[in-house]
Amino acid sequence: MAISYKLDKFEGPLDLLLHLIDKNKVDIYDIPIVEITRQYLDYVSQMEREDLNIVSDFLVMAATLLDIKSRMLLPREVNEEGEEEDPRAELVARLLEYKRFKMMALELSDMEESAQGVLFKAPTVPKEVARYEPPVNLDELLDGLTLAKLQRIFDQVLKRQQDKVDPIRSNFGTIKKEPVSLETRVLDVMRFARQHRRFSFRQMLERQGDRLEVVVTFLAILELMKIGKIHLTQEHTFDDMEIEIREADGEETELELDLDGLDG
Repeated sequence: MAISYKLDKFEGPLDLLLHLIDKNKVDIYDIPIVEITRQYLDYVSQMEREDLNIVSDFLVMAATLLDIKSRMLLPREVNEEGEEEDPRAELVARLLEYKRFKMMALELSDMEESAQGVLFKAPTVPKEVARYEPPVNLDELLDGLTLAKLQRIFDQVLKRQQDKVDPIRSNFGTIKKEPVSLETRVLDVMRFARQHRRFSFRQMLERQGDRLEVVVTFLAILELMKIGKIHLTQEHTFDDMEIEIREADGEETELELDLDGLDG
């Protein structure tokens, strides 16, 4: 009795073979090639009126099945390792690959169908909310940075300042300018950071004129670290530290300073 199929049910010869394997409930690794070939040829014989381009693919697979069937009747070939080669091995590999891609296609189709019921709304977040930044985590910001390391660099800078002092000229009278406030120095350091983006911690302190300016600059750097405007990194112990601004290039947000406990 001939088996009746509809051509549009199968996407190609491999699809038909998978259908026959599932229908006969056989192991894909141990295909009964004689029975599967017979059923496959029954289907191909009913394709006389179909498109020649479609039929040609099925005829090529029919020839492949007949070739495998004939090789199954002959003594098995032996490979270089001395193992018998299964004539069905290449066909099984193609079927497994096709089955894997078919399952992936079905899964993607299900995802596409599920996504059709999802609607997206354009963002309408207020500007003040969009600009919100979570509070700075000081533990994360100062990870690996200790007071001992900062103190060591600070002492080295002070020593270099002392070495620059001329023992003769130091006895001359000096005209001292008004001390710089911490708030002014914070703004100066932030302006310098926005211009250079990344610079040396020691280099920043050595730019100052006297010890008072060094101390105020040091406090300004700590204050900017505290509010999360700059970040300090050190690759190795005793190395200089690199200061890097955390603002995006071109972004100049307003500084929120709380210097009541430091200006006195």
